[in-house]
Amino acid sequence: MNHGAHDMAVRCSMNMLWNTQIIDTCVVFRQWHIHSNLQFFFSFLAIVALGMLYEYLRVFSKDFDKRIGVKLRIQSGRRTPLTASGQSSPERHGDGAEERGLLNGLRVARKQGFAVPPLYRALRAVLYGASVGLSFFLMLVFMTYNAYLIFAVILGAAVGHYILGDTIELNGPADKGMACH
Repeated sequence: MNHGAHDMAVRCSMNMLWNTQIIDTCVVFRQWHIHSNLQFFFSFLAIVALGMLYEYLRVFSKDFDKRIGVKLRIQSGRRTPLTASGQSSPERHGDGAEERGLLNGLRVARKQGFAVPPLYRALRAVLYGASVGLSFFLMLVFMTYNAYLIFAVILGAAVGHYILGDTIELNGPADKGMACH
């Protein structure tokens, strides 16, 4: 009896517990099946690069928003963004800066700032979508529970943050950091 024709394909090993398995690890897709130490090494490097790309997208998106804001300020000829009432000076409490929420009746602040043209809104949406998609992908890598792959995600985020985080804004908003969403 010849069993050679029935070679069983090696299956992906899916662990729901912390592990350090290298061979037969699948990363997110069945097609990303690691068969050797060399493949694992290159997969590790690819995941580090994805973590760095996520950091790049975050920094690029923030810088892109700043550039849009500067351009809109220049185009409008104002130094400050519009408030909810359309005035360029801040509104005082009680003169229309807040309105009641539709469902709960609580007061909510109206949006303030510049109206973003559709092209810039579309570009910002693409950047945001890419960032969210990549963050969820990295979360799925993390969910392999493979200690090496988890370390690769963290290393990529840390190296990317080190390379790209060379300045800090003291008056800027708090940095969100790496998150799935």
